Amino acid sequence: MTRTTIACGRAALATALLAAGLAQAAEFRLPEYDTVTLQNGLTVYLMERHDVPLISVRAVVKTGAVNDGQQAGLSNLTGDALLLGTQAHDKAAIDQAFDYRGARLANGGGAEATNVQANFAKADSAALLPLFAEIVQQPSFNDGELAKLRERKVAGLKQAKESPRTVVQTYYRVMLFGDSRYGIPASGTVDSVSALKQADVQRYYQQYYRPDNTAIIVVGDFQKAEMRRQIESLFGAWQAKGAAPARLDNGKVQADKARVWLVNKPDATETTFLIGGAGIARNDPDYVQLNVVNTVLGGRFTSWLNDELRVNSGLTYGASSQFITLSQSGTFAISSFTAQPKTAAALALAHKTYQRLWDQGIDKATLESAKAYVKGQFPPRYETGEQLAGLLGEMYANDVGREQIDNFTQSVDSLTPERAKVIINKHFPRANLQTVLIGKAEAIREVARQYGEVSELEITADGFKPAAN
Repeated sequence: MTRTTIACGRAALATALLAAGLAQAAEFRLPEYDTVTLQNGLTVYLMERHDVPLISVRAVVKTGAVNDGQQAGLSNLTGDALLLGTQAHDKAAIDQAFDYRGARLANGGGAEATNVQANFAKADSAALLPLFAEIVQQPSFNDGELAKLRERKVAGLKQAKESPRTVVQTYYRVMLFGDSRYGIPASGTVDSVSALKQADVQRYYQQYYRPDNTAIIVVGDFQKAEMRRQIESLFGAWQAKGAAPARLDNGKVQADKARVWLVNKPDATETTFLIGGAGIARNDPDYVQLNVVNTVLGGRFTSWLNDELRVNSGLTYGASSQFITLSQSGTFAISSFTAQPKTAAALALAHKTYQRLWDQGIDKATLESAKAYVKGQFPPRYETGEQLAGLLGEMYANDVGREQIDNFTQSVDSLTPERAKVIINKHFPRANLQTVLIGKAEAIREVARQYGEVSELEITADGFKPAAN
C-alpha cells in the first residue's frame, strides 16, 4: 500500500467522521420534559435522564441587578447569602452535608436572574433535596456570616480593578445603558456594597424570592411522578406576600453619537478595549443565525478578528467579538488588548476588519465552514444534566421557547450568504460605535479622540461612571 493510498484513506475516514458528527448534530433536539405550575405559582421543570445516577436541581429566581435600585450589589449579596445557613442548619452543617457526599452546591446572580444549584448522586436525593429546599425558602442571613461575606465582596471589588480585563465589560455595560436598570453593575461598588445591611438583604429576599417569581428545575435519574410529589411536598407550602414584581423596562443602549470612555490606569503597559453597541435579546428570532455570522467575525480562533489582530499582525494575543444577550436587549462588542505603543494600530485594524462585513460580506465557503463549526459545537454544550438544567433555567429567565433549540440545525442550515447580509445590516451596529479603553490615558488620549467624544475616568475611583461635573 502506498503512502498516497494511506493518505487518501485517512482523508476519507476524516470526511466520514465529520459527516457522522454533523449528522449527530442534525439529530439534536431538546429532551422531553414536563412543565408544571403549582397552586402557589411556582414553575417546575422535570426532565428524566437515566444514563447516569445523578440529579441536578436548580432554583431560578427572576431577580438581579436590575432590581437593585439605588443599592447596587444588593441582589448579588442576597443570592450569595442564601448559602450562609438556614433557620435549621448553619453554614457549617450545610457545607458538611454536601461535601461529605461529594455533592456540589453553588449559586450565581446576574442582571436579571439568580440561580441556586445542586448536583448530587441519586442515592443522596432524600438527604440533600430537602436541604436544598430549606436553602431557597428559609435562609437565616446570619449577621456575622453576612458581614464576612460583605467584606470579601468589597475586597474583591478593589482587587478587580487591578485587572482591566476583569472590569472592562462592567464599564462597557454602564456606558451603554447609562442610568437605566441594565446599567446597574451586578457586583455593585465599594461604597454601595459596604453600606448594605442585614435588613436590606431580608427585605430584598421577601420582595423577590417568592414562588410566583421562581422556577425549580430538576434533571436526572428519577421518575417524574414521584419527583413531582417530592417538589410539591417541599415547596408547595411556600407562599408569596403582596403583589408580584411588575415587569419593567430595563433600558436601551444609548448610542446617538460615537463615544469613548477612557479609563485611566497610570501603571498600565497594555490597552484593553471594547468596541460596539446594541445587540439583541436572548429570545430574538435571529439569535441562532446571528451567532453563526459572528463566528466568522470573531467567534472562533480562525475568525477574521483573531486572524488579523493576532496571527497576521501580531498586535495582540487574541481578539474576538460577542453578543451578550439579556431578556429585553443586549450588547455587541469587539474585544482585545494590546501593548500600549500598538494601541493606534490595533484599534485601526479592528475597525478595518469589522468593516469587512459590509465591504465584502461573507462568501459561501466561509459561511459553510462557520455553519459546520457551530453545529459541531452545539450538542456538547448540553450533554450533562447540569448543562440541561442550566439551559432550562436560561429559557425560563429569558422567555425562550424550546422551538429555538429544536430548530437550531434547521436555522443554521437555512442561512445563506444573502440572508447573512440581511442579518449583518439588521443587527451589527455600524454607526456611532461605542468604545471603552482602559490604559495609560496620557499615552493614548490622542488615539481615543479619533473614535468619538471622550470622557475620562480614573480606574481607582469607586464605581464605573465618569465623575459628576
